[in-house]
Amino acid sequence: MTRNSTRLDHVVLWVADPVAAAGFYRDTVGLEPIKVAEFAGGEAAFPSVRVNEETILDLAPFTMAAHMKMLPGAAESAGHPVNHVCLSLPADHFDALRARLEEHGVAMSGIDHGLSGARGNATRSFYFRDPDGNVFEARHYDE
Repeated sequence: MTRNSTRLDHVVLWVADPVAAAGFYRDTVGLEPIKVAEFAGGEAAFPSVRVNEETILDLAPFTMAAHMKMLPGAAESAGHPVNHVCLSLPADHFDALRARLEEHGVAMSGIDHGLSGARGNATRSFYFRDPDGNVFEARHYDE
């Protein structure tokens, strides 16, 4: 990891129940939860899940919106999800994610081929929603 290069550090997702959301991302998506016990014990403002060694998703409760005063209008952002967040995975993890989502009854789109992204055109990709309605794309590229 290069600390002084431009990278995506984190994305904040608004969720109704951060502990339940962390469980979804752990059990269904396969991401490592961070600070869930601390959040449940009142010691952290929200939990997160680790996408990789450099990137996390923060799971902010809607109730936190009232404290978002860093910019005018920031408090009104609760419940306004981004269009989607894309997770790029190795091919075997892509297949495992799709299987876990199916096992957990999560609706998914069909498989797309050749959608453009940060690393060129993806070999395969599909979309799904988390329990709070946040949309995710999962994709993999040929190695």
